[in-house]
Amino acid sequence: MCKRFLDTVHIGGVTIISKFGKFRCGLLVNSDSSFGAEVHGVDWLRPIPKDVVRELVRLQGRYAVLIFRNTGLDNARHIAFAQQLGKDLEINPFFFGRENDRIGEPFLWDVGNINRDGTIVAPGQRRWEHSKGNMLWHTDSSFLRPRAKYSLLLSHGNPVKGGSWTHFADTRRAYAALPQSRKDELENLVVEHDLWHSRKLAAPEAFKEPLPHEKKLVPPVCHKLVQTAPDGRKTLYLAAHAKRILGFSLEESQKLIWELIDHCTQPQFVFSMEWLQGGDMVWWDNRQSMHRANPYTENMTARDVRRATVNDDGPFALGVSEDDVTIHIQVERISTIFRL
Repeated sequence: MCKRFLDTVHIGGVTIISKFGKFRCGLLVNSDSSFGAEVHGVDWLRPIPKDVVRELVRLQGRYAVLIFRNTGLDNARHIAFAQQLGKDLEINPFFFGRENDRIGEPFLWDVGNINRDGTIVAPGQRRWEHSKGNMLWHTDSSFLRPRAKYSLLLSHGNPVKGGSWTHFADTRRAYAALPQSRKDELENLVVEHDLWHSRKLAAPEAFKEPLPHEKKLVPPVCHKLVQTAPDGRKTLYLAAHAKRILGFSLEESQKLIWELIDHCTQPQFVFSMEWLQGGDMVWWDNRQSMHRANPYTENMTARDVRRATVNDDGPFALGVSEDDVTIHIQVERISTIFRL
């Protein structure tokens, strides 16, 4: 069964039986890979046994996005499960002040659309403008050191049916579909990721110039464009945060970056997850996927979702060092001179 929503495709799957329960897998499948799995059979009422965690991590490495329905998790158990996947969790910088944060929990990001007083975020609020960036295709925290490895987004309350979706793109299969000549061109490119670039793209008036404390909290970070996914396949590490390619002009950088994002987000690489009830959780790997939320509208319904984020501890976690960036720029300049 295939269900289309906007420019995305959601494909129903098959049920696989494992010793841990039923795993509904294969939301998007072709001859060489699968992307997305809806997982059943996990007992969320108690700490998850280590062998189940290992099995889930194995599935995560294969499918990149795992969906769990009606988990019943609260904030504390949400954080506890994230810590089973990695002890180092991302700390919320509380851009708008911890005293103004509805959740107030350092290990959780409030990425819903509800104000502290229970009203829905409205045009004119800086939070409304900031959240516009979540509607662009991105990976979480590519602008941080260390970057994000896993994101675990949990729903609270009951979303209105048909009104709440998150969309995912498989950057592994998208890379594999590129012609070899294009892969060769991209292989050694390094990209600067900047949170305030994506915010300016989405809300050019509000983020024409970030506030001083915002810029200080999140300076840019550089990452290799072509990386290796957990399963050994190559993948594109992309996001709307990607501002410039070292050695390229800003205009040239943006042209190539958005050509690649458009390539990765073609329907054959994308599926959409609908939030059905409180307790639904989706866990994705930022190193081998992109995602985006639905656009904000003035008549949108309440969406209470909270994210725990596991920091990356792998070889690409810290991005490209400043010394390597300097060397890369010098090499690119020399190459440009010889090309001329």
